Amino acid sequence: MAPIIHTYDTPADLADAFAKQLIEWVDKSGSGNFHLALSGGKTPSLLFSLLAEKYKNQVPWEKIHFWWGDERMVPPSDPESNYGVVQQLLFSKIVLAPDQVHRIQGEQEPHREAERYSREIKFLIPIVNEWPNFDLVILGLGDDGHTASIFPDQIALLDSNEYTAIATHPESGQLRISLTGMVLNNAKRVAFLACGASKSKIFNTIISNSQGASRFPASHIHPTGELHWFVDKECAENER
Repeated sequence: MAPIIHTYDTPADLADAFAKQLIEWVDKSGSGNFHLALSGGKTPSLLFSLLAEKYKNQVPWEKIHFWWGDERMVPPSDPESNYGVVQQLLFSKIVLAPDQVHRIQGEQEPHREAERYSREIKFLIPIVNEWPNFDLVILGLGDDGHTASIFPDQIALLDSNEYTAIATHPESGQLRISLTGMVLNNAKRVAFLACGASKSKIFNTIISNSQGASRFPASHIHPTGELHWFVDKECAENER
């Protein structure tokens, strides 16, 4: 299925439009739980703030189970914690049951935590085609073409036969836990959120499937369901 591209003037416009789209997807998902995997980054942070401030009373929070596509191996109080950002911007301002939040425990030993998180996914998320079937996975696009914590020098994680993997940031050496490509590609929907001119060349290379696109992990995300790209004009504009 070809990707569906949504383009907006500014990151704020993008976040607002995506918030409305998220509400619609959750509303139309039926009576069961809606399993949502979150991403870190500036644009998702805009989204979390907007959901808390503008759409707090419009989201059916009781249906959503929150997961993470990746996490840095740091405590939740660390500013780099993806969970910590969501806790500060969103969770602290809405009412959720404790069992609706399924964080990657970045303060734990990485291998044991990857195994624990995989077990939790297997226990709670429907399995379709032998893989977890998230309702929606939100992803970002790194300046090097990485997504989740699947970096270009670790592109083999796209084909891992595990639900989760331990990744290493190629510059800092920081350890992370990431969902693998097989899990990402088995989602009902994947939505990339990407903003800024720094993402333009990679975005356009991926969308046009130009030469060299395959070296970017994000180019290998082709879910069995829908693939959406929410981008701002700076990201969407082709370089001249």
